[in-house]
Amino acid sequence: MTAEPHLVNPHFDGDRLVLEEHREADHVRYLFPGTGTGPGGPLRALTLAEALHACIGPAGTAEAVLRAWAQGAGPTVEVKVADPAAVPPVRVRAGAIVIRDGHVLLIHFREPDEDGPHYEIPGGGVEAGETPEEAAVRELREETGLHGSVGRKVARVWKEGRHEHYFLMTAEGSIGPAETLDTYGGTPVWVPVPDLPSLPLWPRRLSWRIEHWHRTGWPTPPAELADSITDLQAPCTW
Repeated sequence: MTAEPHLVNPHFDGDRLVLEEHREADHVRYLFPGTGTGPGGPLRALTLAEALHACIGPAGTAEAVLRAWAQGAGPTVEVKVADPAAVPPVRVRAGAIVIRDGHVLLIHFREPDEDGPHYEIPGGGVEAGETPEEAAVRELREETGLHGSVGRKVARVWKEGRHEHYFLMTAEGSIGPAETLDTYGGTPVWVPVPDLPSLPLWPRRLSWRIEHWHRTGWPTPPAELADSITDLQAPCTW
């Protein structure tokens, strides 16, 4: 028999989401009440603006609640407890966020595929014996010709069974000749950072966040996000 999914009923105090607060060494983490394995923490009520930038777990549950909330109202029915971090990934991926003179380096896929014309952050799978940082440097070089240096990890994203690490990087040089690059049909392009929120960027939940972080400061510790979005053309504000 298939086990019944564990459900949680998000609780709102007016226009604020009520969560358990757990203070860790370098940051504050929030959990939906009843989803943790240890003692519950004190309750805190967050506005939508606060919740969008908070570390909330489980990540899959947080995505579902924030999506509904940002699109009009917080859900008043039970939501599945979804923790992608608890499931071994089918693949580990590393991505390089390179910003130069107010422009971010992306790979543009113009030909329609299952995702439609879209943009991706340079990156790819972590190979055996490789760290995510090493993979980000290698993939950036293979896809753009740029030689990069890893700064800080800014996001961990769980998407379609993958665990993805995104690093802020600096890079020297110019984009290499197309025939020397391994981009699977994509083209490296520099895009103004303010354009990111409206771009069909994969993964979608990083689009507006990168623009926001570039203006206001990069997250510490890295943001932890689940991303189940398949329509990259649709607006995303959560």
